[in-house]
Amino acid sequence: MSQTSELALLREKIDACDSALVDLLAQRRELTEQVGKIKQATGAPLHVPQREASLIEARRAQAEQKGVNPDLVEDILRRMMREAYENQQSELACAAPQLSPVVIVGGAGAMGQLFARQLERSGYQVRILDKAQQAEQETILADAKLVLLSVPINALEQVINELPELPEDCVLADITSVKQAPLQAMMNKHTGPVVGLHPMFGPDISHWVKQTVVVCDGRGEQAYQGLLEQLQIWGCHLANMAAKKHDQAMQIIQVMRHLTTFVYGQFLARQCHTLEELRSCSSPIYQLELMMVGRLFAQSGELYTDIMLAQFDEVEGLLASYQDTFAQTLSRLQTGDKAALMAAFEEAKSYFSDSAQTFLRQSRGLLNKANDAKVIS
Repeated sequence: MSQTSELALLREKIDACDSALVDLLAQRRELTEQVGKIKQATGAPLHVPQREASLIEARRAQAEQKGVNPDLVEDILRRMMREAYENQQSELACAAPQLSPVVIVGGAGAMGQLFARQLERSGYQVRILDKAQQAEQETILADAKLVLLSVPINALEQVINELPELPEDCVLADITSVKQAPLQAMMNKHTGPVVGLHPMFGPDISHWVKQTVVVCDGRGEQAYQGLLEQLQIWGCHLANMAAKKHDQAMQIIQVMRHLTTFVYGQFLARQCHTLEELRSCSSPIYQLELMMVGRLFAQSGELYTDIMLAQFDEVEGLLASYQDTFAQTLSRLQTGDKAALMAAFEEAKSYFSDSAQTFLRQSRGLLNKANDAKVIS
């Protein structure tokens, strides 16, 4: 047999393997859909970390025995799990039927719609209260058991103050990215249970599994435990934090990051190179950086402006420190002070020391995926 014929035969066998893989994926999908129905009926959470960890560990060990790269197997498994979680979103268990009806104030917005869909999948009666329903506000809220505020940060306190008196047993919650002022405003307005939530994700998620929601306790914790249990059934990771500590953390995690991305995006827009020119000669890591910068500018300018403005007074000290760090680095570059640059590098390296290798490994996987997704014409 010629090498050309042998190559064609081998390719046919590879095609057959790939076809068998597709059949197995279809079989796996059917099984995970059945699992989802049982979870919905029994109230079991979508995500069971121990089950996921043991499954991956077992398959990695099996891969090593078979001479297959265990990282490849883990990548495939995690991608299949993500698909399974997406497939299990159509019908979800209801953890707290006593919280129905739910009223989402600002429910016409993207995040409001996201929560409305998820709550309806879990069997809650959901009502929307937005500008179009303003005249019916009192009727819509009259028997509400959960009122979820999903409005822009700069309008939140006014919206809270304009709410009519809510039922005493109604849970009042918000999902904005600042917590101290909204939490205080809600407790001033409502004498019943109050909780502040901050979903650390946007409206474009495909599923809720492993998504982080920060919880800032307000008043009447027992009354809103059902809401927290519902988030956990959806697969969310809850991070309980004091409102002040949350806002301080968000100054770095959100405000400073958005500000840096915002400035860098403006800088790129003013350069002589087009985006396509930059992408054509960029490394995978810079492709990822461009993706994250572009992601910000694909969304609402008003949203990100409001996030930065809402805490600007609190981050002025951080901004001054950031500017000072940039100026110091620039000065060292201008003077060719390699020793000082190396010392600064080591200082930052020590901060990341415990997680540096983990980040290196995780980022390598992301870089490989970014390179795999590259379209070459």
